[in-house]
Amino acid sequence: MTLFILRYGELFLKGGNRPFFERCLLHNVKRVMGPLGGRVTRLHGRVEVELPEGHAEEARDRLGHVFGLTSFSRVTPVKPDLDALMAAAAAEARAAVAAWSGASPRTFKVETRRSDKRFPMKSPDISRAVGAAVGEAIALPADLRRPDLLVEVEIGSQRTFVTTGRSPGPGGLPVGSAGPVQLLLSGGIDSPVAGYLLLKRGCTIRPITFESPPYTGEDARTKVVDLCSRLARYAGAMTLRIVRFTEVQLEIQRRCPPRLAVVLYRRMMLRAAELAARAEGALALATGDSLAQVASQTLENLACIGEVACLPVLRPLVTFDKAETIDLARRVGTYDISVRPHVDCCSLFVPDHPETGATSDAVIEAEARLGDVQALAQQMLDTSDLVQISDPYANP
Repeated sequence: MTLFILRYGELFLKGGNRPFFERCLLHNVKRVMGPLGGRVTRLHGRVEVELPEGHAEEARDRLGHVFGLTSFSRVTPVKPDLDALMAAAAAEARAAVAAWSGASPRTFKVETRRSDKRFPMKSPDISRAVGAAVGEAIALPADLRRPDLLVEVEIGSQRTFVTTGRSPGPGGLPVGSAGPVQLLLSGGIDSPVAGYLLLKRGCTIRPITFESPPYTGEDARTKVVDLCSRLARYAGAMTLRIVRFTEVQLEIQRRCPPRLAVVLYRRMMLRAAELAARAEGALALATGDSLAQVASQTLENLACIGEVACLPVLRPLVTFDKAETIDLARRVGTYDISVRPHVDCCSLFVPDHPETGATSDAVIEAEARLGDVQALAQQMLDTSDLVQISDPYANP
């Protein structure tokens, strides 16, 4: 069997609510590890995953998508005995040096964490004894400040182990610990990254997108489905709501001032998204807006758009510049999907000089030409399609 130890950080700050967050984390670890035959156990301040041999690399990929984890390691379990620790650490160090990529390590360090105070030696003494055995095994000097190779020893009341490989986790809070959010998702770069950041803070996301056939083609829908599939690595299975926007968009184009078109589009989208959120129990709306990035995202326009919603409107990217968003999109894995060519409904019928300082009075006057805007939003929702996005980790 292969054994992993998972570590978490921010959950330690949750006081009396910590068990709730730990249960959410355990549920999410089981989601990605269960299909591999993994057995997941909560330890004191740790999570243990035991897997059949042959799944180590797949496990590392999956664990890298579990929010709430700060790091994880494949470990060698050991009896809480100094001689056993010395032998295991020496063997682990030899294997790590043999598998080292690039230039061989030149220095090492042993670091001990002794949470089980029944063990008779203190952590510094354990590190010195184990370090002597490791130094003899790999013939390298110790460096306590900047070692190339770190050998970790952990002595707990439930599990004692040695490891030389620590992988970073994505951090944040476990998905599901902060409640559901309706995410307005386009095929662009920004909104999928906003969805990723919401997941990182423990939200579940309920994506809703808008299309205007025949002006937007099947490629636009496929892009959004693919983006949801990428986010599902972090979130698990989800339902994408696809709303037909053509008729409302044409009415706005025919009846309303062209300069206000984009603001009016966005207000109608927000109305429909809020209706969906209330029907599905979401507690907030979210967009990929970044302040002053484009004409519709000036502070005046954001205020004018947001006033149609009663639920909170979250904007995780509001202070990001485009380079920061692109960098994060590359790391998340959504960038290559987002840059595939497509026609976005918000780019249809847009004037050369859109309004950058819309006022409520002007927008309300323009919307009066459309009749009952809330009824229009409900009609859009009533004719929407639901697409099930499967969990990519549901099978080994």
